[in-house]
Amino acid sequence: MATTTGTAQAADLNDPRMKDIAMQIVSSAENSSTNWKAQFGYIEDIDDGRGYTAGIIGFCSGTGDMLDLVELYQQRKPGNVLEKYLPALRRVNGTDSHAGLDPNYTKDWKTAAKDSVFKAAQESERDRVYFNPALRQAKADGVRALGQFAYYDAIVMHGDGWGSLDFTGIRKRALGKAKPPSQGGNETTWLNAFMDARVWTMKQEPAHEDTTRVDTAQRVWLKAGNLDLNTPLRWKVYGQSFEIK
Repeated sequence: MATTTGTAQAADLNDPRMKDIAMQIVSSAENSSTNWKAQFGYIEDIDDGRGYTAGIIGFCSGTGDMLDLVELYQQRKPGNVLEKYLPALRRVNGTDSHAGLDPNYTKDWKTAAKDSVFKAAQESERDRVYFNPALRQAKADGVRALGQFAYYDAIVMHGDGWGSLDFTGIRKRALGKAKPPSQGGNETTWLNAFMDARVWTMKQEPAHEDTTRVDTAQRVWLKAGNLDLNTPLRWKVYGQSFEIK
């Protein structure tokens, strides 16, 4: 029989299997597929004001994370196919412009995505910018796997460190309504407050006003009391149904 400690340890997204589950769920929302490993070469402009969105976590040409990724790739493999776009990526950062990227950037991105060095760089930047900061805060707040995932999904979509509609802003809004377990609060109550704050934030941005990745996924598991994100998992995103057995 599992002890409380054992359960808490099992419900940790750092576990490779749990991390893979987290990636599958995010991919279902970002790419309409749980096969996240097929998304290294994904790239398109989804008209959300962030320029090109690409790769396993939706790196954007307009928000700086794509620039950081291509710089890391250049450090690890000088002379790669994307290196020539670094000046353009620096210029378009903060805008939705494709200036200096079209017409061949998308083709060259797909070529780079066949390179194991570029794939590893994508995973490194995903962890540095999104996964690790989300888990650090989640563990500090005393939440288990579902809460860890809720934080991760929020930081993937909203980023952090740029303003009131970022991940820190969402958490701050939630703190106005509830306390996390580390401060003596109830975990379910806290996660409901966090998800409420996330939904409010999503509705402030036209590109994110569809809140199903919370409503018909995370909230479903929370209502079921699945705080450890145990499989099987069933959910819907944007009307599509998914399952992890």
